[in-house]
Amino acid sequence: MIDSTSILSFVFYLIILVVSISIHEFSHAITADRLGDPMPRNQGRITLSPLAHLDRLGSLMILLSSLAGFGIGWGKPVRVNPYAFRTTPRVGMGIVASAGPISNLILATLGAIALRALSSISPDFLSLFLWLWVQTNVALALFNLIPVFPLDGYNVFLAILEALKQDWSLKLAFFWQKQAQYGPMLLLLLLVVDRVAPALSPISWVFGAPMSAILGALLG
Repeated sequence: MIDSTSILSFVFYLIILVVSISIHEFSHAITADRLGDPMPRNQGRITLSPLAHLDRLGSLMILLSSLAGFGIGWGKPVRVNPYAFRTTPRVGMGIVASAGPISNLILATLGAIALRALSSISPDFLSLFLWLWVQTNVALALFNLIPVFPLDGYNVFLAILEALKQDWSLKLAFFWQKQAQYGPMLLLLLLVVDRVAPALSPISWVFGAPMSAILGALLG
């Protein structure tokens, strides 16, 4: 039986994902713009309007995952020209990629501050919204930092490897770029394993502890 809490959670997940993903993509766009690339601005991505940032399939996933009781989805990727950056192309891509997860961590922090400040006076539904807000944004930040194409972590990882300027790091970066074509399949496999057998999931192994640590630091 569907109770009022389940309905509220569904509605809250929808709102949180739409807002958080829109800000995530906006952060990519504004960062690329500040680095000297006019492409995001020319494509109308320097806006907080969800209409500019939501992807059709990603939006459908938001709806379906919210019905299932967990939040996942994606926005329309921000197209950039790395050769227009004032940095090197790879470093610029890393900076632009990191802006999305950083924006989610900022949103989570703001939500945690609000939850702590209002916990004694806010109604239960607002506390639930803020708790889901914090949890979802931390999850979005960590998930997007997985170093698998097409997630943000892929470009962050390559930028770090290039910045190290060691023989081994440059060879690893070259190898990792060649595996990008298999990224979506690998990511899908990781997600399936995470849902079917969480105890065996690399996602749970790698991000379980950081998720707990960040939520603990934010929420106490």
